[in-house]
Amino acid sequence: MNSADRSTRVPWLAARQVGFALLVLATTALGSWAMFEILRVNGITALQGIVLGLFVITFGWITVAFWTAIIGFVLQLTRRDPLSLARLEQQPSATDPGAHRTALVMPIYNEDPERIVAGLESTCRSLLEQPYARGFEAFVLSDTRDDEIARQEEAAIVGLQQRLAPRLEVHYRRRDNNRGRKAGNLADFCRRWGHRYDYMVVLDADSLMGGRTLISLVSAMQANPGIGLIQTVPIPVRSASVFGRFTQFAAALHSPLLATGQCFWQGHAVNFWGHNAILRTRAFMASCGLPALPGTPPLGGDILSHDFVEAALMRRAGWEVHLDACLGESYEEVPSNILEFAKRDRRWIQGNLQHIRLLGAAGLHPMNRLHFLFGALAYLTSLLWGLMLVISTLDAIGRAQGRHDFFSDGYQLFPDWPVATPDLVIPLLISTAVILLLPKVLGCLLAFIQRPAAFGGRAPLLASTLLEIAIAILIAPLMMLLHSGFILSVLSGRQVSWDAQVREGRSVPWGQALRHAWPATLIGAAWAGTTYLFAPMFFWWLSPVWLGLLLAAPLIKMTSSLTHGRRLYRAGLLRVPAEVMPTTVLQRLATASPSPASTRLTPPPLESPGDMPVQSFTVWPPQGAATQRDPVPAPRTASMSPSPRASANLKTKTE
Repeated sequence: MNSADRSTRVPWLAARQVGFALLVLATTALGSWAMFEILRVNGITALQGIVLGLFVITFGWITVAFWTAIIGFVLQLTRRDPLSLARLEQQPSATDPGAHRTALVMPIYNEDPERIVAGLESTCRSLLEQPYARGFEAFVLSDTRDDEIARQEEAAIVGLQQRLAPRLEVHYRRRDNNRGRKAGNLADFCRRWGHRYDYMVVLDADSLMGGRTLISLVSAMQANPGIGLIQTVPIPVRSASVFGRFTQFAAALHSPLLATGQCFWQGHAVNFWGHNAILRTRAFMASCGLPALPGTPPLGGDILSHDFVEAALMRRAGWEVHLDACLGESYEEVPSNILEFAKRDRRWIQGNLQHIRLLGAAGLHPMNRLHFLFGALAYLTSLLWGLMLVISTLDAIGRAQGRHDFFSDGYQLFPDWPVATPDLVIPLLISTAVILLLPKVLGCLLAFIQRPAAFGGRAPLLASTLLEIAIAILIAPLMMLLHSGFILSVLSGRQVSWDAQVREGRSVPWGQALRHAWPATLIGAAWAGTTYLFAPMFFWWLSPVWLGLLLAAPLIKMTSSLTHGRRLYRAGLLRVPAEVMPTTVLQRLATASPSPASTRLTPPPLESPGDMPVQSFTVWPPQGAATQRDPVPAPRTASMSPSPRASANLKTKTE
């Protein structure tokens, strides 16, 4: 079975979802019962009651990932499609998608022009190598505010147009304002050229996709007119720092596993991650016009994490939203150090907290409401974990310093002896560690069985997994503190600027590392010192947390190092398939050398305007409208010719 044969029928979907929910609820209930029994033997205090409530939420959250990983492991081990459960072909053959018009759409904002053009050209050339590459065009949609960068963009696009002509057309449009950020950029494209294309593949500035993957996506959309969106699983590449290599290795090992599990129980109502996905243009235009949220930023105004919302609106209109965890050659880049990674998370936190306001939006599919909740919990659990640790510390100090009242009743004959419950504490600690670490272990086990050579061999794979777990444990307290601070900042009314992501690797200077890490170091030292003095036993239980905070500055500095990253690579550690067995699209990118342009920028095609009505979160269905989606237009015939090109440059000038 391949992507083009994807069936919209998902057998036993309701049973899958009920079964998954029961597994999560049963596991959470068991862990919560164990914690309750541990706390209640000597009487639950008010602080312990709060700890219990926080534990239930955080334990339930990690249980979702635990069971998702187990399901993904079983399906990948048995090579089953997570939707249809049919056996997957080893190497599915390419399928002719037929006549279509598809735009590769890349919104950019103050990016390095040479870097984005190199990636886009590699994607386009990989596409042109395929036997069914007709029908594709590329659009670079610039929101760049810097005039000098804009001039460099023009020059780079001119060179790309020249090199790819006449086999594939590349268009460039720069907006005169960046209203609505990326979502506004895509909406502007749809309103101006949306009716010209059947589909659009949304690419980020760091996206890279193989030609076979692109054609498979179009084939799947052509074969299944009820699908509005198919999301692929982007794997990070091109990072040389220790932190970048750690992130790449973790994603290469675990992301396909988790995505497969998600696809199994989410069915045709999965999420949209904003890039490396194909959308049915008319479905997107009809159902995804985003309104502004009532109130002022940061929780009001423009919807920042628009991709979750667009998936929900498309599903509400009756379109299926799929995740294809089987397609390869879908790549992205990630920040190369902890500070840049945290800066990106700061933007996502603001956007995901906005989603809490949409949990009660009219007409949404229950799974999309769950996506909104999970998106917020992905960061809120850091704050909840931190609160649980702080309250547990206060309770431990209080118990360590207090004297036990052996005779609570003056007339009782026998004393109230303190009760210890090691028979519950140790199993709970072990089971929590298993739930946290098993997804990582399963990813390693699957690679160990099916593709050890892609990670440099079995011994390097095992050593890399242990190193990745160690780094994850060390940086977890720092990320908890950063996320908690970001959440409190958003809730206090501070909004974030939406700057371009720094993608190039760079080593963080010691001064910068210390400037950002000193609060974490101070908190870690105070935490460790206080517990050592007043609750020595709890001091050792808390050691992974305060140690990670004490080492915050060295962790930021050392994990940003490109030199140490290269040393790890030479030692065979944290290697990923994209390096060990690079695909053609990655090999071409590594050797890209754009030639200077010698012609003028070719203008975009004539506009084919279309409406993108603003949706409502309070009224559904719209008054006077049916609840079902509009009829799907018939596939284009081969006789249809492209629209004539414009005779004048439609690129608007900057402010």
